[in-house]
Amino acid sequence: MKRLSTALLISCLALALALPALAADTIKIGFNIPLTGAIPEVGEGSKNAAEIYLADINGAGGLEVGGKKYMLEFVYMDNESKPDSAVNAALKLINQEEVVAIIGPNSSQQAIPAGGTCNENRVPMISPWSTNPDTTKDRPWVFRAAFLDPFQGPVAANFAAKKYNAKTAAVIYDIDNDYSVGLAEAFKGAWETKGLGPVVAYETNGNKDQDFSAQLTTIIAAKPDFIFVPENYNQVALIIPQARDLGYKGPFMGGDAWGTPDLVKLCGEQCYGQFFSTHYAAAGATGATKVFIDRYMEKYGSEPADYAALTWDSIGLMVQGIQNAGKVESNPRKMRAAIRDGLAAIKSFDGITGSSKFDEQGDPIKCAVVVKISDEGKFIFEESVCPE
Repeated sequence: MKRLSTALLISCLALALALPALAADTIKIGFNIPLTGAIPEVGEGSKNAAEIYLADINGAGGLEVGGKKYMLEFVYMDNESKPDSAVNAALKLINQEEVVAIIGPNSSQQAIPAGGTCNENRVPMISPWSTNPDTTKDRPWVFRAAFLDPFQGPVAANFAAKKYNAKTAAVIYDIDNDYSVGLAEAFKGAWETKGLGPVVAYETNGNKDQDFSAQLTTIIAAKPDFIFVPENYNQVALIIPQARDLGYKGPFMGGDAWGTPDLVKLCGEQCYGQFFSTHYAAAGATGATKVFIDRYMEKYGSEPADYAALTWDSIGLMVQGIQNAGKVESNPRKMRAAIRDGLAAIKSFDGITGSSKFDEQGDPIKCAVVVKISDEGKFIFEESVCPE
């Protein structure tokens, strides 16, 4: 019995010694993404991009930090496309998984509350896709890879005025979605400030609405030259066909939340010929962007949407932040602080969605693109618009 106890003790001590060594050689990063709920395609695309990046790093022996290589571990947590679930996912990643950094949420509706949680808990977070300023405002631990709505709103307004020779505009937006509200306000402000004409209708809906006929009837009666629809792709795919059924024959303009192939799957020919502002155009891409697109398509059989490309860039930013830290701390709190400082030290970044410079809020200053939905359902580059 004594020999057995001694042998067991030695085994336990060996295991105890081995576990910290294993943990010390691994950098754990969390992903707060919508794998279910209203926009599961966003979570799936983000995870797909992350898996390719993870395989590249670990396949090369790990990420080199301070002259030593560390394996990466990605932990995916479903936020169900809900604000409260995004907060809970962040807390689980922080307290249970003890990740040193978090990528996501994507949508502003989840990124704003989760960003508050990460900032309060002093955990660095990068949102790939959120464009609402409140995600990072006065939050030194929160960063993003996407441009902001105060920039995107004027891009859409200027393009629509020029393309359609529009003198009047109408807006329909989701009052329950921070992204939709923020972009609607940015567009309306730009349209009126620039003296492009009146916004003749400004209608709201809820995020669970399926019938938009009341709002669209009001809009159509106002006879706008075009309708701006800053809503998620699943809602756009309902709004445009319903507007056509009510007799509206004019054009639409949208924002970056249109930018998924699932919009075309859901909307079909009704969305052909429409334009929206976004972060990159897959069609006609070159260089590292094309390499990413080709690899993604080969592995998953579909073209990566903007949120997948932005997730790729977010991981690249996080990797640079970790490397800027100079070493890997065994204490998660110390490592989180070192990564935050490493991210704050990044002044510019060349990603597959374009080159960025960062302001004091951790927001990138970068170009937007306007794309057209072709008659084949492809997103075709129309023009690039850069900050003045």
